[in-house]
Amino acid sequence: MSSSDPRRRGIDAVVFDLGNVLVRWDPYLPYIGRMERMEVEAFFDEIDFPSFNHRQDAGRSWEKARADVRARFPQHVAALDIYRENFAASVPGPVEGSEEVVRELAAGGIRVLGLTNWSAETYHYAEPAAPSVGLLEGVLVSGQEGIAKPDPRIFALLAERFGLEPGRTTFVDDAPGNVEAASVAGYDAVLFVTASQLRRDLHARGLPVAVPRSRR
Repeated sequence: MSSSDPRRRGIDAVVFDLGNVLVRWDPYLPYIGRMERMEVEAFFDEIDFPSFNHRQDAGRSWEKARADVRARFPQHVAALDIYRENFAASVPGPVEGSEEVVRELAAGGIRVLGLTNWSAETYHYAEPAAPSVGLLEGVLVSGQEGIAKPDPRIFALLAERFGLEPGRTTFVDDAPGNVEAASVAGYDAVLFVTASQLRRDLHARGLPVAVPRSRR
């Protein structure tokens, strides 16, 4: 193997994003039986839900978020309340196959941690939805820190908080922008698509996970 071969990097820690890596998340689910899909789409579009959600992930309180929506989009306050009051429905369970990957890494002596963009006020729903969260050594929660991915400061804080060496740490996320930011910060970054593909990516780095058999 050459010195640039990923199996010679000596990876000793894997950091997982949570949403749609360990925990399924779908913001439309709280509205089922409460609002029509087209109404929800119009609401999300008008308030720019991705930007709205990012501000929650970066530490804004739901009280302030509601006040902002009331001031700018008073017609959508009820829709926002539905989301907040039924947030648990947006995280319906674990991502298939991911918990087994976490368990195998931990059993093989690899540190397993989390870095998530998640509101501090709703983070308590994560572990009940996906018990694998409880297997992690620790989780850095953006909403508790007031910094969210892809801000480079959160990757620096991750290394400092858990004593990680970025070049020896594989970071796994389903958002390409976060993967790119982690790579720029010096981490060995992997884009999550499926648990099976993640197994292949980790195995290629010499990490202790089984590789799924190829179908004939």
